[in-house]
Amino acid sequence: MPVKILMVCLGNICRSPLAEGILQSKVDPKKVIVESAGTGSWHIGNRPDERSIAVGLKHGIDIRYQRCRQFTKVDFDRFDFIYTMDKSNYSRVLTLADTKEKEMKVKLILDEIAIDVNEVPDPYYGGENGFEEVYQMLDLACDAIAKNLKTGNNA
Repeated sequence: MPVKILMVCLGNICRSPLAEGILQSKVDPKKVIVESAGTGSWHIGNRPDERSIAVGLKHGIDIRYQRCRQFTKVDFDRFDFIYTMDKSNYSRVLTLADTKEKEMKVKLILDEIAIDVNEVPDPYYGGENGFEEVYQMLDLACDAIAKNLKTGNNA
């Protein structure tokens, strides 16, 4: 049975779609299923932000097929790991957890790597370079997640 991972940000148009695409590119799709969602409902059914699509394509990752959806309580039952992009979304996701076991599935994605920050900044209102910076952070974190999946160190 494959490991199921969910990436979560606010609108599911910038950070979490990139994280989904990046991690998918690093794992065996027969062994690991990766999806993404947002805690907000503004963009349900839409494609990711064009700037996220562009930075993904620049690095050989196509996220144009993705469609935004909202995080729900059912996701705790569907996924083994839930990675949030920042503390605000981490808190929002935890408010829907009704057991300690479900709470334990939720992590900040940057906690997987040793860097000075633990939140992926939202590049939506920033410049073009913000999307590249987010890509680089997520790429490092997804490298660590993929390595941990291979060695069984994700628990």
